Amino acid sequence: MAKKLDKVPVVVVGLERGRERNMSDYLMVHDELRYQHREDMMQDLSKETITHRNNRKMRALPMRHYGTFIVGDGTGGAGSHWNGQTYRFLPYDFEIKTKTEERYGTDKIKSDIPLQDWGITYDDLEPYYDTFEKMAGISGETVELYGERSNPYPTGPMVKTPVLEEFEKAAKIQGYQPYIIPSANLSENYENPDGISRMACQYCAFCENFGCEYGAKADPVVTVIPVAEETGNLDLRTHANVTKILKEGDKATGVLYVNTLTGEEFEQPADVVVVTSYVFNNARLLLNSGIGEPYNPDTGNGVIGKNYCYQVSSGYSTLYYDNKEWNLYAGAGALGIEIPEYAGDNFDHSDLNFLHGAGIRTTQYGNRPIANNQVPTGTPSWGAEFKKQSIKYANSVLQVKSQGASLPHTENFLDLDPTYKDAYGMPLLRMTFDYTEQDRELVKYISKVTKKIGEDMGPDHIETVDEQAPFNVNVDTNTHNTGGVIMGDDPKTSAVNSYLQMWDADNVFVIGASAFPHNSCFNPTGTIGALSYRASEGIEKYLKDGGSLV
Repeated sequence: MAKKLDKVPVVVVGLERGRERNMSDYLMVHDELRYQHREDMMQDLSKETITHRNNRKMRALPMRHYGTFIVGDGTGGAGSHWNGQTYRFLPYDFEIKTKTEERYGTDKIKSDIPLQDWGITYDDLEPYYDTFEKMAGISGETVELYGERSNPYPTGPMVKTPVLEEFEKAAKIQGYQPYIIPSANLSENYENPDGISRMACQYCAFCENFGCEYGAKADPVVTVIPVAEETGNLDLRTHANVTKILKEGDKATGVLYVNTLTGEEFEQPADVVVVTSYVFNNARLLLNSGIGEPYNPDTGNGVIGKNYCYQVSSGYSTLYYDNKEWNLYAGAGALGIEIPEYAGDNFDHSDLNFLHGAGIRTTQYGNRPIANNQVPTGTPSWGAEFKKQSIKYANSVLQVKSQGASLPHTENFLDLDPTYKDAYGMPLLRMTFDYTEQDRELVKYISKVTKKIGEDMGPDHIETVDEQAPFNVNVDTNTHNTGGVIMGDDPKTSAVNSYLQMWDADNVFVIGASAFPHNSCFNPTGTIGALSYRASEGIEKYLKDGGSLV
């Protein structure tokens, strides 16, 4: 956002709660204990966290250590520690309610699933996807079952390792069309349209939770922030934690922020406030500021906190080989292969008790040395037998994974916790979420697909997770949170319009996956990037003409 707006030009004050980062911070930092297991790049949960409950009958308790969610802290945020998988959402996603009703009838969508169109189409967003992919240098290949593209990916797909070849062979046996996952880990050296040059990925396996010391991973610290800073119009203030948006009438006037080092509080005036602080923090800041009507699950009214969605990652199959090994210690955060046939509405749902689908894939992230002891079920969790099985399968375990879509439910939402507060006395965000019947049916169906592909990959032993357990905030491993400040074309059912401009305060723009009315089966970053470029265009229009943009 700062990079784009600094070309207008306007003065952009960037307030970052964490510390400043640059490429030198990433040099020689392959420290798995520090970054993977002690979460050095993440928000300090002793100062601010979320509370969680599975349903409204439970008492919500604070998340005390990272399990499901890893919320970034510092310049670059999650864009520094992400894996790099960069998909586009499907045309189906943006018009999901309309397209579902057209194909299956109005009764297909259950009353407790408040599914809605996004107020924008894939064709509207496609040019912004293209711009984002060129900036980030996304590596990939065109997939026929997805939306039309105006240009191919700027760089070619990542390498097809022997692991990926095993999946490809099995998938093709069944008539599927496997493709290499689109990646923000560069497959080749690349210079983007802004003149930023980056090196190709070295497949070192230190992507997730780490900054990339080669600059191969698209990271705001490497890509957009330097361009914004070169204009001289970006005033980036670190250790500045925004606690409230100030408002008079239907306009924001600025923000309050705390210097996290000294505890001093400051007021920063602003003509436009752009909220870009992750799903949880976006919703929480609006709720603590009294901007927008909070969602009420009893009535279905209100929009802030509505349609919180996650993703469904059960349904996978784990493959054990007794006499076959691969170099599983090598890899990258977006190194993988996938089939498109079960994504979105690419398969017939007429006789199925769920909507949408899953990406079915094999990935090779690279098994780092600590805490990678995958052993068959029934193996003791310590002792001689555990060590024996850990060594035996160290380079002999593969997975056929699934990543399923998450549709909204009337009982899954975000609000303010009535009991717990952060280090500055502000109420924490409370998440009420559990998997639904939609999720459980999706897992039952998709697990049969992953098992069949897994069997054709020839393992000696296969284990399939074919049921979805209740959600556990300390155990589940997907990090793709969406919703809470959702977009649409009706102020009664959405918080922001297609430019991510708030209906209730037209000089407030809320950027991020918080805008998604549901979560697709794909990783969200590519869509966040595309919507960000469109939002920055909207802010330019607002600065010129004012008023609502739609």
